[in-house]
Amino acid sequence: MKKIMMITTLALAATIGVAFAAASPAQQAVLDQYIGLMRAADPAFKAFSPDRGKAFFQARHASGKPDTPECAACHTTNLAAPGKQTRTGKVIEPMAASVAPKRYTDFANVEKWFKRNCGDVLGRECTLAEKGDVLAYLLSL
Repeated sequence: MKKIMMITTLALAATIGVAFAAASPAQQAVLDQYIGLMRAADPAFKAFSPDRGKAFFQARHASGKPDTPECAACHTTNLAAPGKQTRTGKVIEPMAASVAPKRYTDFANVEKWFKRNCGDVLGRECTLAEKGDVLAYLLSL
């Protein structure tokens, strides 16, 4: 019986796009807020995609600032390690949820950084789908 319940739970989690292995309950709660917003905007929405998030994070974008054409321009490609140093001298903390347990635990803070970074990289705000996919990717690391 326990095995059936576990399989059912895992299948349900995969279906609705939650329960990433590296995510803490607080991180998962933030992702769940994005899922709720996405479902309100699109009732047919199924799940965010870590694969789409990874592709977006690694892609070069031509519409933002010339010195930040991609997320890795500041965060580097090793998301388990610190990123580059900012203009103010602060080193960017690792992006991978598995090594940054306090990251992605406050929805307003996540939104603040998406707004700032998407503006730099894309020259616009990220869409809700882009945010959710990138967050799903970072929580899967």
